[in-house]
Amino acid sequence: MPSTAVSPHRIEGLDLLRGFAIVLVLLRHSWPQVFGGAGIVGVVVFFTLSGYLITGILVSDVRQHGRVRYGRFYRNRAIRLVPALAFLLVGFVIVEGVIDLIDTRDAVWRTVVLAATYTTNIPGLEPTSRSMTHLWTLANEEQFYLVWPLLLVLGIRLRRLRAVVLGAAVVILVALAVTIVVHRDDLTFLYTLPTTWTIAMVIGAAARLAQVRLNRIITERRRPWVAGGAVAGLMVLVFIPDAKSSLIVYAVGGVLIGALTVALIWYLRTIPTVPSIAKPLLGLGVISYAAYLWNYPVTFWVRDLAPNSWPWIAPIVTIGLATVSWFLVERPFNRFKARVTHPTAKHQGLAASPSRS
Repeated sequence: MPSTAVSPHRIEGLDLLRGFAIVLVLLRHSWPQVFGGAGIVGVVVFFTLSGYLITGILVSDVRQHGRVRYGRFYRNRAIRLVPALAFLLVGFVIVEGVIDLIDTRDAVWRTVVLAATYTTNIPGLEPTSRSMTHLWTLANEEQFYLVWPLLLVLGIRLRRLRAVVLGAAVVILVALAVTIVVHRDDLTFLYTLPTTWTIAMVIGAAARLAQVRLNRIITERRRPWVAGGAVAGLMVLVFIPDAKSSLIVYAVGGVLIGALTVALIWYLRTIPTVPSIAKPLLGLGVISYAAYLWNYPVTFWVRDLAPNSWPWIAPIVTIGLATVSWFLVERPFNRFKARVTHPTAKHQGLAASPSRS
């Protein structure tokens, strides 16, 4: 497990939340019959946290410079996200292209192109290799962040930020309602659509923009109790059987999980250091991006090699590969990002700000 003392810019409580989310994803991929809703909960937690963090970065840019520095923003996202993705794709080409472990060699290059262009969530363009279909989440995020900075700037300049955020939420929810009606006979089709879970990113963003008001509502005394209730609510959702086929989960899951995640963020962001007992979960949070990238394909690969013990082996191999990715790829590029972002500062030993930001 990597050291958690990687950067003074990281918030340990939020890394803990990432660790919680990635554990849910690992559980769902290994034991889907038990943890039917864990994958959805984990992914939507990531989406909500992303909306919260990225909106903070964008608003800070506007306040300091009067605008969003788009080139800087997209450069930093590319430095943070692309190297680990490229590392995964190299492994994918070796395992399924060269070795052809699961007889998918013919699908490799189409899958690589879709993954590299963040288009795996577009109907009709899904990767033909099933082991990489999980990359729809990355596509959702990057497509959202092509639009979201423009909407924020528009709202700030027109002094109608609340209306813009509300309008974005309404549009997404209407699109979700329409797709539910159209595809009510095959709800699993909705799972990877760009509109299905994007509302969680808007909820995270809205929480960041309304943090003064939320601080008055979720006071310091209330935060532990609110967070405890949020964890309880999320854990109930984790055990929903066959959540991907549930109309209720699609209709209200994004909003509900997003709201519960905000309650957790409001408590965890104030924790300066986590207890020693939580350090393993904190370490998982640090490598959560790479762990997410590797776990689904590893599950496919290990299932063929060890059909009886793969549910236990897949998470172990995932954590090992994610740790390699962190030390070999992500941490060096995070340091590079810190240097190009603040060229006059000393960055010895620094990584970038929170994961996937």
